[in-house]
Amino acid sequence: MTDTSTPTKSQGQWALGQRDALNPNEKFKAEENPLLVRDRIERVYAREGFAAIHPDDLRGRFRWWGLYTQRKPGIDGGRTAVLAPEELDDEYFMMRVRSDGGQLDLAQLRAIADISTRYARDTADVTDRQNIQLHWVRIEDVPEIWRRLEAVGLSTTEACGDCPRVVLGSPVAGVSADEVVDATPAIREIVDRFVGDLSLSNLPRKFKSTVSWLADVPYEANDVAFLGAVHPEHGPGFDVWVGGGLSTAPMLAQRLGAWVPLSEVPDVWVAIARLFRDYGYRRLRHRARLKFLVADWGVERFRAVLEEEFLGRPLPDGPPPALPATPIDHIGVHRQRDGRHYVGVAPVVGRVSGKQLTQLADIAQAHGSGRVRLTAYQKLLVLDVADPEPLVRDLRAIGLEAEPSPWRRNTMACTGIEFCKLAVVDTKNRAATLVAELEERLADRPVALSVNLNGCPNSCARAQVADIGLKGMLVTDADGAQVEGFQVHLGGGLGMAESRGGGFGRKLRGLKTTAAELPAYVERLSLRYLDGRVDESESFTDWVARAPEEQLR
Repeated sequence: MTDTSTPTKSQGQWALGQRDALNPNEKFKAEENPLLVRDRIERVYAREGFAAIHPDDLRGRFRWWGLYTQRKPGIDGGRTAVLAPEELDDEYFMMRVRSDGGQLDLAQLRAIADISTRYARDTADVTDRQNIQLHWVRIEDVPEIWRRLEAVGLSTTEACGDCPRVVLGSPVAGVSADEVVDATPAIREIVDRFVGDLSLSNLPRKFKSTVSWLADVPYEANDVAFLGAVHPEHGPGFDVWVGGGLSTAPMLAQRLGAWVPLSEVPDVWVAIARLFRDYGYRRLRHRARLKFLVADWGVERFRAVLEEEFLGRPLPDGPPPALPATPIDHIGVHRQRDGRHYVGVAPVVGRVSGKQLTQLADIAQAHGSGRVRLTAYQKLLVLDVADPEPLVRDLRAIGLEAEPSPWRRNTMACTGIEFCKLAVVDTKNRAATLVAELEERLADRPVALSVNLNGCPNSCARAQVADIGLKGMLVTDADGAQVEGFQVHLGGGLGMAESRGGGFGRKLRGLKTTAAELPAYVERLSLRYLDGRVDESESFTDWVARAPEEQLR
């Protein structure tokens, strides 16, 4: 299907015969499929060391195996965009471990914990993509780490890169009393059939997806999402959404208007991935996400091309999913459909350790559980618990809280300047300090607001869709010095597009705060909201929409 409205300037769309590599990333992908770098890692680089690694592998193909170079310690945020990549690189790696659907059994959890303590200086972060990230990994240790992960059914395959990333899923799939269809079989089939497929390992950019009956995942921020919906004729299945993504040009996913049964989800998923591969823009990296194609085409044309060129059949129209009023994070004690319980706990902004994960496995096993889940909100769940109260006490003793303060429960942070080469400010430590101070400052004025801290504009912690979204930047303090700070977004939230006309936070001109002043600012804003809302039912989003600007500063 050729469209005469397509710009004459090549966008690198393969389906239109535009095969020239138009930027450095496209060139190294064209020279060799990035997945093939594993052989060099095992045969050459692990033996010869960091200095032997070719730059195209180091900062390019390694990502397809979950490896990013870390930021060299001591480089401040003001030099992030100034220094050359080789000046920012430390000789250690962040390693991202896939856990599609956030599902881990105890053997897998113990393997990650052991790797953390042996090879990653006891680091482990639960991300908002249902992964665990390790730090301080040496190239010499990577083959042994892979061996240990793969022995328990885990991998780092395509955990990063221009390829299918981890598939999000409900952390309570298969146990929730509110779930009609367990999407786990579809997630497993997608991973088994398509992760590591050489024909899908050169997409224009990352490809993020979610498959879940429950809307307890950030579906609107994904390239493709399948959400549970009951068709009036065909019964339970999934509603299809496309074109979501945040970063510097945020867009929310749109309904395709199509309904898919569980058995067909993998086929529709791969059809969308192939459409992205063939029609996605490859000229400019910042316009290479699927969301730009959806925005330019519209969902009607997107669906027509999907059906005619990639599926070879029409999809039935379907109803929208039933969406919750507020995001679901599963913190606390909840009854499963089988009468047992699952318990959701909150580490502080997703930061845990190998030692803590070992303790978590021991506690879960002692209380009869063999399954742990990771959530898309940097939280942990223990499933299948008969008597939850002793478990709650034991988890609290190791710093995992099932009854957290609203601030601990609702604050997320990306990796930040500690390890990330793109960041300009610290996030994890700032967020932990913020949580501790607000727990003290607002102990007698409870308020449940989400706070998302991001170290740069890329929005890995979803800054635009939090009650208080914070984008890291350098700002000028009262003394005229350049210091770490944040641009502020207010009143965002996912799952709100249908009811309130969009989920992005309000961004006021010049609304910034230094990192040092952040706790005082959030305290001041929270009190103004509590004192200025019409009544207890008025949400922070609605208050922000009508509040005078001076009340938001």
